[in-house]
Order: sequence, then structure tokens, then C-alpha cells
Amino acid sequence: MCSTDLAAKETAITRFLQDYPQAVEAGCGHPALRGCEDVRWSEFPECPAAIPVLLHGLLDQAAAPEAKRVLTNSILNSVREINLAVPTVLPFLFRLASDPQVPVQSGLLDLLVSIAGFSEPIDGRNEAVVRWFGSDSDHPEREQCRAVFTENASVVAMLAEELTRPDDRAKLRQAAGLV
Repeated sequence: MCSTDLAAKETAITRFLQDYPQAVEAGCGHPALRGCEDVRWSEFPECPAAIPVLLHGLLDQAAAPEAKRVLTNSILNSVREINLAVPTVLPFLFRLASDPQVPVQSGLLDLLVSIAGFSEPIDGRNEAVVRWFGSDSDHPEREQCRAVFTENASVVAMLAEELTRPDDRAKLRQAAGLV
């Protein structure tokens, strides 16, 4: 299994900051980021404390693609598991993906579709699927993500309209309980 541990995530963020020191100040005062510094990100297992730096980096033209890549790797623990911090980061991603001035807006939309897929409930009767992805009771972050998608259904519906692939639109709408 391909997974990223906390030390690797923190190393990637350190490298990001060395390459894009201006990212720390990017987007200061942007309404989409209001409150991101108040979250104690490091209290989530396997979540780096510097998530706000990456969220700010999404607003810097030069740093945005790398900030999105490092953020994605920081909130996805493996190819089959999201981090417990994802329900908390989702509102920031919704607001950023809603802003056409965000340099990586389309990439954030794709990330939201991926998170919607990770959030789908697991059929507990399918032993192979449970063995691979774990049961929903072992991963409360899935249901928490679905709740955040549902709480933001009007924004999610608008974001779904920005997607070009019908399957992606349907996945996003389904995560918000719109279908």
C-alpha cells in the first residue's frame, strides 16, 4: 500500500516553503481562509500543523500548483484513506473552489470529487471491500465528510455545475445528498 506518514508530509511542506516562501503571505485576509489558522491541525492524527500555509499557497499564482499537490498528499493518508482532518478542511476547499480567481480552481474541483469518492459509504457485507477500505465504523471521517457536503449543499450544487464530466457532477451532488 502506498501511504504517506507525518514526517514525509512535513518534509514536503518544508520543501514547499523553501521553494515558495511568499506563499505564507498569499491570500492574507481572503474570506475563504477565515479561521484556518484557528484550527489545531496537528491534533488530527497524521496531519501536519502547517495546513494553513498550503491553503494560503493556493492563492499564490506561482505556488498554487505545488500547494495543491502537497495539500492533497497531506490530507490523503494513502490511496484508499482520507485523513481525519478532511471534514475540517472541506469548508475552506469549498470556498476556495468557488472563487474563480484561485489559480488552481479546477484542480480543487477535482480534489473535491476525489474526496466525495473517498466519503462514500462502504458496503459492510462485502468482505473484500471492508478489508481494503475498512468499515465505516472504523472511519468516521467518511460520514463526517458527507455531513459537511450536505451542510454545504447549495455551494456543492454550484461547484458541480463547474465540472465538465457528468460522472464527476453526479459524484459531487451525491455526496451532498442532492440525488
